[in-house]
Amino acid sequence: MKKGLLVLGVIAVFLFLWAISAYNGLVTGNQSVDVQWAQVETQYQRRFDLIPNLVESVKGVLKQEQTIFKDIADARSRYAGATTVDEKSAAATGVESSLGRLLVIMENYPELKSDTTVVRLMDELAGTENRIAVERKRFNETVSEYNLKVIRFPGSLLANLFGFKQRQFFQAQDGADTAPSVKLDITN
Repeated sequence: MKKGLLVLGVIAVFLFLWAISAYNGLVTGNQSVDVQWAQVETQYQRRFDLIPNLVESVKGVLKQEQTIFKDIADARSRYAGATTVDEKSAAATGVESSLGRLLVIMENYPELKSDTTVVRLMDELAGTENRIAVERKRFNETVSEYNLKVIRFPGSLLANLFGFKQRQFFQAQDGADTAPSVKLDITN
């Protein structure tokens, strides 16, 4: 009888410790997803801090294509007003599209490349885009690890009990796989 109670006690302690560990893993995973999204936003902010400098440098040399500058400013405003990951993602994609068009224009005008400020800012922007890609990848990896904790048995029992839900991956917006089209109407 005492041996049976002892075995049940050991099992109960083991289950209790497992539950604590699993719960803490879910909390940590959920927090890791938030922290990683903050890293993505940090890189977005870096991009948005560089854009005005790039735009001002290019404006001094390039008077046409004001539409692109307006599109960039509009996308930055949409990002600033976005409250969800999906809204921020859509706004960031708008910036990427506009920047892609701007970079194509700059590649078509060698005189812009000779301006060292523009070249430096283009390099910074390219580096930032790479950093964003890395952070998005890390975000999706973190979401994947967390989601596995939420859906794997027996952790899924605790996740459901305590309201932990799967998190959304970062996904490119429709049309992000299509290169931007640039049409120039230059009159001297």
